[in-house]
Amino acid sequence: MIDIEQEPSVNVLGEPLQPCGMDPLTGFFRDGCCNTCKEDVGSHTVCVEVTTRFLEYSRFAGNDLSTPHPEFGFPGLQEGDRWCLCAARWMEAHDKGMAPRVFLANTHARALEIVPLELLREHAAPIN
Repeated sequence: MIDIEQEPSVNVLGEPLQPCGMDPLTGFFRDGCCNTCKEDVGSHTVCVEVTTRFLEYSRFAGNDLSTPHPEFGFPGLQEGDRWCLCAARWMEAHDKGMAPRVFLANTHARALEIVPLELLREHAAPIN
């Protein structure tokens, strides 16, 4: 059995990380949060609300998040779903003008290794 040490659950604001999405269940650990660890080489740390436009872009870029893969317990994403996105994929989408909205309280601080806080703030979803 592999012993994986999870990094502290802190968001980009320096506060406790809040859950991102439970339906579908998201996160590297499939715990609903954008928690991470050194084994998470993709840095699944940015909590987003996916849009149809982003999903189409992602599929075109080689990462089809819309198609269900039940063999992996993945239902496929639809517009409005919240998802822990890889920080580099979010940055790539931003550079192409396709970045989805971000939930700052739900985005892990490790995302800041790839995405500047200013960009995350510019794309922040309104606080409910």
